[in-house]
Amino acid sequence: MKSSVKILYNSLATPSGLSEWFANDVNIRDGIYTFEWEYSTQSAELLTKKPNEYIKFRWEDYDDDTYFEFRIQLDELTGDVSLIVTDFAEDEDDMEESKLLWERQIGDLMHSIGS
Repeated sequence: MKSSVKILYNSLATPSGLSEWFANDVNIRDGIYTFEWEYSTQSAELLTKKPNEYIKFRWEDYDDDTYFEFRIQLDELTGDVSLIVTDFAEDEDDMEESKLLWERQIGDLMHSIGS
């Protein structure tokens, strides 16, 4: 991605950043992020984060051992910034659907940060 680590992390970890590309509106209260889309709302618990490196969430209505994570990698030699998304799917169909969704979402993210 053509972005600084700080700008990318803010787009992944703050309600204003997430509402630019991930959901129509995002609110946070007591470590619970509420994501609002046109026809639905979903909440996720913030599990852990390390500024400018990663942020990990768990959807409240999913099993405790599943999560989704955004991890930023910086190549020290080239300065290239990469974003790695980890998510869980129940079967092959869900996995393909998730891949397509994340590809679209990451495209929106890249557009929102000018990458």
